[in-house]
Amino acid sequence: LTRYDRMMARRRPKKGQAASKGYREAKKWRAKTYAKIARQRQDTGRKWAKKAVTDHDAIAVEDFRPKFLARSSMARKAADAAIGATKKALVEMGRKHGRDIRLVHPAHTTMDCASCGARTKHALPLSERTYTCTACKVVSPRDKNSARVMLVRAGLNPAGVEGVRPPGALLPEAA
Repeated sequence: LTRYDRMMARRRPKKGQAASKGYREAKKWRAKTYAKIARQRQDTGRKWAKKAVTDHDAIAVEDFRPKFLARSSMARKAADAAIGATKKALVEMGRKHGRDIRLVHPAHTTMDCASCGARTKHALPLSERTYTCTACKVVSPRDKNSARVMLVRAGLNPAGVEGVRPPGALLPEAA
């Protein structure tokens, strides 16, 4: 993709001039490469969604809208992750397989406590990987706390989430 961008930049016509054959070809190659990348992202999103849907009966996911990221420094990262397309694939795959997919409002999921529901007074920096509740003094990894908050908001029971094994997994005693 970068190669075709450079080719287009070198062959870009002057203002008021018609585009050269080389420029048009480079533009066509670049468009084909973009389409290929889009197909790859869609395919990866579908594969991940199918695995998640077949492994779980109920899924709670943030109703994340990446539009606001277009105006931020995270725009490129969000586009690369294809967040919107992956969420769409997950919802479609859940509907197709008859699974319970619940969308959760994303506000304050990292600031709320999963145990007592209290909210921290300040936003946590991304470098801080553990969540400590100021009210009930519970300490847990930030991502696990956020996942539990989403499960609670979705109306699913997060009790014993860590103890759940995928179907067909061997128990430690049987191994």
